[in-house]
Amino acid sequence: MATPDQKSPNVLLQNLCCRILGKSEADVAQQFQYAVRVIGSNFAPTVERDEFLVAEKIKKELTRQRREADAALFSELHRKLHSQGVLKNKWSVLYLLLSLSEDPRKQPNKALPRDAHSTPYYYARPQTLPLNYQDRSVQPAQSSGSLGSSGVSSIGVCALSGPTPTPQPLLPGQSHPAPGVGDCLRQQLGSRLAWTLTANQPSLQTTTSKGVPSAVSRNVTRPRREGDAGGAVEVAEAALVRDILYVFQGIDGRNVKLSNADNCYKVEGKANLNKSLRDTTVRLAELGWLHNKIRKYTDQRSLDRSFGLVGQSFCAALHQELKEYYRLLSVLHSQLQLEDDQGVNLGLESSLTLRRLLVWTYDPKIRLKTLAALVDHCQGRKGGELASAVHAYTKTGDPSMRSLVQHILSLVSHPVLSFLYRWIYDGELEDTYHEFFVASDPTVKTDRLWHDKYTLRKSMIPSFMTMDQSRKVLLIGKSINFLHQVCHDQTPTTKMIAVTKPAESPQDAADFFTDLENAFQGKIDTAYFETSKYLLDVLNKKYSLLDHMQAMRRYLLLGQGDFIRHLMDLLKPELVRPATTLYQHNLTGILETAVRATNAQFDSPEALRRLDVRLLEVSPGDTGWDVFSLDYHVDGPIATVFTRECMSHYLRVFNFLWRAKRMEYILTDIRKGHMCNAKLLRNMPEFSGVLHHCHILASEMVHFIHQMQYYITFEVLECSWDELWNKVQQAQDLDHIIAAHEAFLDTVISRCLLDADSRALLNQLRAVFDQIIELQNTQDAIYRAALEEQQRRLQFEEKRQQRGAEGQWGVTAAEEEQESQRVRAFQESIPRLCSQLRILTHFYQGIVQQFLVLLTTSPDESLRFLSFRLDFNEHYRAREPRLRVSLGARGRRSSHT
Repeated sequence: MATPDQKSPNVLLQNLCCRILGKSEADVAQQFQYAVRVIGSNFAPTVERDEFLVAEKIKKELTRQRREADAALFSELHRKLHSQGVLKNKWSVLYLLLSLSEDPRKQPNKALPRDAHSTPYYYARPQTLPLNYQDRSVQPAQSSGSLGSSGVSSIGVCALSGPTPTPQPLLPGQSHPAPGVGDCLRQQLGSRLAWTLTANQPSLQTTTSKGVPSAVSRNVTRPRREGDAGGAVEVAEAALVRDILYVFQGIDGRNVKLSNADNCYKVEGKANLNKSLRDTTVRLAELGWLHNKIRKYTDQRSLDRSFGLVGQSFCAALHQELKEYYRLLSVLHSQLQLEDDQGVNLGLESSLTLRRLLVWTYDPKIRLKTLAALVDHCQGRKGGELASAVHAYTKTGDPSMRSLVQHILSLVSHPVLSFLYRWIYDGELEDTYHEFFVASDPTVKTDRLWHDKYTLRKSMIPSFMTMDQSRKVLLIGKSINFLHQVCHDQTPTTKMIAVTKPAESPQDAADFFTDLENAFQGKIDTAYFETSKYLLDVLNKKYSLLDHMQAMRRYLLLGQGDFIRHLMDLLKPELVRPATTLYQHNLTGILETAVRATNAQFDSPEALRRLDVRLLEVSPGDTGWDVFSLDYHVDGPIATVFTRECMSHYLRVFNFLWRAKRMEYILTDIRKGHMCNAKLLRNMPEFSGVLHHCHILASEMVHFIHQMQYYITFEVLECSWDELWNKVQQAQDLDHIIAAHEAFLDTVISRCLLDADSRALLNQLRAVFDQIIELQNTQDAIYRAALEEQQRRLQFEEKRQQRGAEGQWGVTAAEEEQESQRVRAFQESIPRLCSQLRILTHFYQGIVQQFLVLLTTSPDESLRFLSFRLDFNEHYRAREPRLRVSLGARGRRSSHT
């Protein structure tokens, strides 16, 4: 807290103004406000702070004055001074010496430097500076905004050329104005402050003897003479130049103001201007409108944290370009201020005119137009999408515009590259504002990490990256996280990838865009191949992925033939029972017995440990054949390949193959029954027709099942498996293996008629299987009846022979009559059995014919050829008109449909 003896800077400054002018506080209110604005300005000098450059200027000046010895002495002294750390601001001391050495009578340089648009320092307008401009002569002393409304007109330029030189004497023939308050103030405060303090005093609003306006009258508007119409004010070009310099910053001038209705700057209607000046002013004012557009975007977005790092980088790039623009304005305002302070107005032409401003601001206007177009194009975008929007503007034929946008793009893409390198080299993803094209879902569990946790945000993929590169970037980081979290492999990334992590700087981003197709592509490819290779090695060597895949083929796809046949023989007594009477532990024991008795015992213990029995859901009337299934337990990393969906597909395929294998097993038993019973029933000639009918129907079914088994085993399973194995051997990453495995299962599901499109075919095939089971049941009943009849006949014959051996009559008349009636009854039942077989045959052939019709219209060529093999002798074609179409015509018809 300040003590009573201490005074605030404002009070001290007000006392100074009162002491200088010799007036009361109320009388110096306007001068005090101006002094506050001058002191409170924060404008940087327009002189480059280069110590070496200033030292060289001093040595050149000494040499020009033929003082070579002094120049050598100065060089030695400067070298010693530079080697010691006594002074901190050496440049300021040297610049002061250079400024003091200049002749104050020397005419200042009025020409604008060529490189005014790229001067090293810039003027940064305070954030509190309002975008308006009021007349300095009428600002109230108590206005709260008057401290910041002076814009850059109050730039401190004392450092530009040393102390402010005294005004030069007037040109020959010019008379001095009467001494007054203005001269006294110029001597006490210098021309800069005295100009403003006396701007409204009549004694300074005079002209020289030759009619040249003074420093004050040059910048004020003059009322029209009494003959002029309408009372319009004639505006001098110098006043328009000052207004335009304010408009360049987005601040309204006296005569040029922003029209909110039209959203553009307009010259006030009361200003009397010719058409040329008015058009030039409007053209120059466009620069201020562009500045406002860019500044509004940066002010709004700079405080928006959700805009993300890429958006903030874009705002920083825009600020950097505005910084260069402010440097130009600083030079222009400094030039204007120099002319006002050092008497350039005394009859000499000003270097700042509207036409010159039009030329000098041509390039900055092009740059601001480009930036404004970028701002419009980037509205509502963030992250990689924003980088893509900026990259779209690099495709232009204008070298300067392309260079500008590429510079901005190098800054904008720097956060994207930081995300990318951290992801592919560390597997880390810190994307708070969702700007990166790799998205992470923290709710996904470890077992679904590879499939669901990391995905691509396609809208955030920068346009300078291809989809293939983006996919590889996703796979690299996903592989690293999969190794760490699922495989529990904590091997450092540096041992997986033999590439050093590049530095992350805007310069790297710029280099990145110069060699997109070589250096960057090489980095991505190297990291991708090395990481994927390491992951596949871990899965194959540590977790035996390929061994598990082969175990699936042998057991769930019935590839181990001896094991499946022996298992079916052992399970037959159990599976013929109702499904509700089965116990899983009994079936598991049978499974282990089948393994020990076949070549399956030589398989890897890990695969045999995972093999198990599974009972499906029981429905009323199901037998053990309907609910039995083999199962294979998967967990850990291999569960990423053998997902739950894949295992459900394996279960469906196993049930289909198990059912087809059972049909083959049934038909084998039927053929065995034919061969055994044919000899037993040779003494029953009346039964030969029934046996022949059974044999014919069974042969049809055997042919059908054999062709189906050939199709399933060789054309579906073996071909698909060979294709899968080749793809797995050539896979470059885990996604390739997963995709090949899923394609394998989809092919098997489709060609085994288990997909939705083949439901009708599958229903017909199941109906064929049902007819085979029905034939087995019918034939068993026929054989039982025939064998029972044969047994009775043998018993009757043995009884007669035994009685004959005993010397008795073989049979009585009553017994013979009874035997004859029984035989006649059996013979009368034979036509009924034949009818039953004919009905079964009719149903079976109708189902097969319908199945063949569906096969001929299938879009799958292999299914159409299957129909040809099933009806190779055109047996069914003769019965079904719809089958009387050539195979080529069927293919053409199906392709058209």
